[in-house]
Amino acid sequence: MGIDLNQYDPGKFYDETMSGKNRARGYSKELVKLFRKMDEDELTARQSAADLAIKEMGITFTVYSESEGTIDRNWPFDIIPRIIPKSEWDNIEAGLIQRVKALNLFINDLYSEQKIIADGVFPAEVLADSKNFRPQCVGISPAHGVWAHVCGSDLVRDIDGTVYVLEDNLRVPSGVSYMLENREVTKRVFPELFKSYAPMPVDDYPVQLHDMLASISPRKVKRPEVVVLTPGIYNSAYFEHAYLAHQMGAELVEGRDLFVDKDECVYMRTVAGPQRVDVIYRRIDDDFIDPEVFRKDSALGVPGLMRAWKANKVGLANAPGAGVADDKVVYAFVPDIIRYYLDEEPIIPNVPTYRCMYKDECEYVLANLDKLVVKPANESGGYGMMIGPNASKDEQNTFEALIKKHPRNYIAQPTLGISTVPTVSGKTLEPRHVDLRPFVLSGKVTTVTTGGLTRVAMRKGSLVVNSSQGGGSKDTWIVAD
Repeated sequence: MGIDLNQYDPGKFYDETMSGKNRARGYSKELVKLFRKMDEDELTARQSAADLAIKEMGITFTVYSESEGTIDRNWPFDIIPRIIPKSEWDNIEAGLIQRVKALNLFINDLYSEQKIIADGVFPAEVLADSKNFRPQCVGISPAHGVWAHVCGSDLVRDIDGTVYVLEDNLRVPSGVSYMLENREVTKRVFPELFKSYAPMPVDDYPVQLHDMLASISPRKVKRPEVVVLTPGIYNSAYFEHAYLAHQMGAELVEGRDLFVDKDECVYMRTVAGPQRVDVIYRRIDDDFIDPEVFRKDSALGVPGLMRAWKANKVGLANAPGAGVADDKVVYAFVPDIIRYYLDEEPIIPNVPTYRCMYKDECEYVLANLDKLVVKPANESGGYGMMIGPNASKDEQNTFEALIKKHPRNYIAQPTLGISTVPTVSGKTLEPRHVDLRPFVLSGKVTTVTTGGLTRVAMRKGSLVVNSSQGGGSKDTWIVAD
């Protein structure tokens, strides 16, 4: 007796796998056929096998708890892949490349002539109040005009099937290692599915990442010295830092492993003596990378690193200051940014967004707090936001006061009915909400991961997909229609 899909009901939401009651979408038919052959015990056995593989492979993430401190947990993974047809993916890929190209032009402009402000397209007051604008970066011209070398833009699909960009992550976006490991675990758990499908590969990402990093090396040598700069083992993404360094054949270093000499070059301390570093893939926030320039008390960074970068003696990815575009208020202007720099209409739309800095939009938000999702400009990971329909009156009153005190710091969006995917729940499959984080690499050329990290809200009815708040992930397959 197979899984009973008559009981699978996503309700009003768009389901990525099922197009109706017990009816698979065309590209999901082989996957659904497997469900119908699989009984409850086999389903749970395969999920248990995946959980065991994750434990054996040491795939972890770190969470912080006030009561328990730092905790390493096994990566939460659901075995049912999320499938996207290639015809749809081609449009998404084009939209992501368009978006990142415009954002890099925007960042470059802000640190040079600021034409977009002079032309009245982007408000000067937004930049003046930006937490992530770095005056220390004014006048710098990074290689290829690229500031955000690695971008993770989160995508969601609404009830009507429209795909939106929910937010852009341009500082130190994480999650790509889990995308790669998800594929490896899926191959172990569902080998027979790979006979029916030929999902586009993702395992070439480390090579693409290394090639992109090498392309920004100031020193034109056959194999530039690339390192991954980590804050250390207690960082929540340390697994990813170590994984990517290993996969690229690069050194994993902490700030104390590097120094800037009087020639303004960066060197790595090794048992064979100092070795020059050409490119740093830094996984440390701007504030901590150089105590000479930013936080004086930082023990994580490298004194003099900004001097070396300004002197074009080392490449930094992502570039300091790229976070000026990683702001949810800036996000609201991205469609205008695309039109201004590229003279094109956005391929992937933004979620409709209300900017509280404007009086009429703020009044609408305050009058409809129970219906909207309110987000602060610079929080991430799902923190600091309010989901109106789920919020108590006290929470709504708190956010009303916050918005009135600092309207520039808040945006609001309608509550989307984001799409669902079949997910293991006990001995059956139930719909759970998902988003998608593809990763875009920009250097001499621009590439997009074929799929990305699908994040899933593991709790029934929840819209929160972040792993730090109970979410998990799925393998993402791009397949022929």
